[in-house]
Amino acid sequence: MAKQRIAVLGAGPMGLAVAYQLARDGHQPIVFEADDRVGGMTATFDFGGLDIERYYHFHCISDTAFFQVLDELKLADKMRWVSTKMGYYYQDKVVPWGNPVALLKFPGLSLVAKFRYALHAFLSVKRDDWKPLDHLEASAWIRRWVGAEAYEVLWRRLFDYKFYDHVGNLSAAWIWSRIRRIGRSRYNIFKEKLGYLEGGSNTFLSAMKADIEARGGEFRFKQAVTRVRMEGGAVKGVETAQGFEAFDRVVSTIPLPYVPGVMPDLPADVLAKYKQQKNIAVVCVICKLKKPLTDNFWLNVNDPAMDIPGLVEYTNLRPLDHHIVYVPYYVPGEHPKFQEPDEAFLAKVKRYLQEINPGLKDDDFIDIRASRYRYAQPICQPSFLDSLPPVALPVKGLWVADTSYYYPEDRGISESIGFGRNLAKQAAA
Repeated sequence: MAKQRIAVLGAGPMGLAVAYQLARDGHQPIVFEADDRVGGMTATFDFGGLDIERYYHFHCISDTAFFQVLDELKLADKMRWVSTKMGYYYQDKVVPWGNPVALLKFPGLSLVAKFRYALHAFLSVKRDDWKPLDHLEASAWIRRWVGAEAYEVLWRRLFDYKFYDHVGNLSAAWIWSRIRRIGRSRYNIFKEKLGYLEGGSNTFLSAMKADIEARGGEFRFKQAVTRVRMEGGAVKGVETAQGFEAFDRVVSTIPLPYVPGVMPDLPADVLAKYKQQKNIAVVCVICKLKKPLTDNFWLNVNDPAMDIPGLVEYTNLRPLDHHIVYVPYYVPGEHPKFQEPDEAFLAKVKRYLQEINPGLKDDDFIDIRASRYRYAQPICQPSFLDSLPPVALPVKGLWVADTSYYYPEDRGISESIGFGRNLAKQAAA
């Protein structure tokens, strides 16, 4: 196959995977990225001398596409696996969670409610065929299985404090995939096993970037594509603040809501489909502490005074010199809460952590920051794929996708890598 010079929009995991595969297949990807670094939501930052992700990440034993890249980059020996714990902050105390014994001992639920919850979780993990769930609404599907009691205690706040006004129009298949992924990360019914990479996400991000460049690929940082130029039903190239650059093929992995502004010359019906897509934003607070908050990696939260469904104590997965806690606020971008200043989120999180662990004092907070991402996650309604334009658009040489396209799987590094590599094969064919 003749070597092709192909523009790739976005240097998140999917864009990197596209460029990685193109370069390995003998082509020359030119990656355009608005940020000053690779990674997208997996990008790292300097947190007071600690290089760490702005948004937490972990790996499950089912992340085969990710492991394949690690093998190819000779990084497989950097993976570490940890038996992690889950907890629940409920009725003003942290109680164990995540295994049958913890469920039986959980306060505030009848034996019948516990049985129904367990049965639903078990069958969801065992299920492989998502198609029967595709047209079902998630909250109604879960409520029907677990009952009103278990839904109110264990599920309602998760829906309310992540999806807000969109609760009632979410795909059951999409929510099921989240239950299954975590459930299948267990190596027995009592133990959960999650993984991290030595050095964090930057280990594989840097290695992928270096591999792409070594094979002739290029990166254009701080060069957002402002327009994909099209003429006569075919791609001609891309425009940035630096000018026009000709390409016969363009692969976009930027969030779908940006596409109409970058590709206004697409057919009206295609543009309409992009414009109707809804996304959740995130304000993620990260704390560096002198002492641990709990001994759990996951901590679900059901407290009427806290507007969060949970948090992640990252250093109970990946050991570091200090204790790192992520508290994500997922909220629709149009919601007034997303407009609140960082200081409002920081103050709430500090107060919440001290309520969860009263032994945590003000001087135990070494540093606390907030990061924002407007298009963190698509909102997937029933029959979601029917609402999306095709990946290969009716414009010669143009492919568009983001994390929406591997529905019903939730967004994840491995899923983005697998989808991106396949996308590269299609685009270069």
